[in-house]
Amino acid sequence: MSLPESFRGRFSVPVIASPMFLISGPELVIACCKAGVAGTFPSLNARSSEGLRQWLNTLGEALGQAGGAAPHAPYGVNLILHPTNERQDADLEVLVEHRVPFVITSLGNPLKVVRAVHAYGGLVFSDVIHAKHARKAIDAGVDGLIAVGSGAGGHAGTQSLFSLARELRALWDGTLVLGGAISDGQGIRAAEVLGADLAYLGSRFIATQECRAEEAFKQMILDSTAEDVVYTDAVSGTHANMLLMSLLKVYGPDWRQRAAERRHDGPKAWRDVWSAGQGVAIINDLPSTAELVARLRAEYLGAVALSASAALTWLSEPAHG
Repeated sequence: MSLPESFRGRFSVPVIASPMFLISGPELVIACCKAGVAGTFPSLNARSSEGLRQWLNTLGEALGQAGGAAPHAPYGVNLILHPTNERQDADLEVLVEHRVPFVITSLGNPLKVVRAVHAYGGLVFSDVIHAKHARKAIDAGVDGLIAVGSGAGGHAGTQSLFSLARELRALWDGTLVLGGAISDGQGIRAAEVLGADLAYLGSRFIATQECRAEEAFKQMILDSTAEDVVYTDAVSGTHANMLLMSLLKVYGPDWRQRAAERRHDGPKAWRDVWSAGQGVAIINDLPSTAELVARLRAEYLGAVALSASAALTWLSEPAHG
């Protein structure tokens, strides 16, 4: 295990609730951290850099020592490094000011973030969808890689986690997080078996009481299967996994053409067209975050016991050959 020292002993189950555009807010982050999984949000979910400062003040007030000797799970903030994010420098200043425990970078070179966050002792994880991105992040000095594989919500990659995880482990011995269609404790355990330290869950946390997604979005998660998740570049020009029912609702049967015509709408498209991963196939309820994390822990521990039992069974069988 290559979990950072500052993370040890602070999780009830090895999970980061991934940052989701527009719908991850302080309520969800606080609920996650108090339940024992890392909560995160994109900095752009706050309307301004000053709004981001206010959100971080709220988190600081809520996430003191969580009853008992062990502190709550850490929280993190996602910083988009694409040139179109005009707030990235101002937001980074706010993150440094508040000494955010870990920062997740996406869509750009994380070097400046690494230097700024390491200066106060924080950690930097970078989203990657293939080994080429991973090598650049490693060269920049990140503390962790978040491998976003096929079937994940949002701007996911197309490489299977079975392949991507093992490829990254061959070149990286630091913290590894795996995301892509993981919605239960069995999936969390499978990520560990592949070599991960933590699992990255997004869609499962949309369907919680504390998530800011509107009720129709949450209901669509419950009503969808993996067949209802479409990998398309029609909405933003970059491929992402979107819910087919939302595409049909907004654009109609000729959604591919009409969505492409309206790409200039930018963030409005993500407000009206909803993203989720193939993990929706096994999401069937809307629990509180605390209830969900307790269930994930029970499923995870059951999977750990089952895998150990299966291994003992196979090892007790005589070898043939």
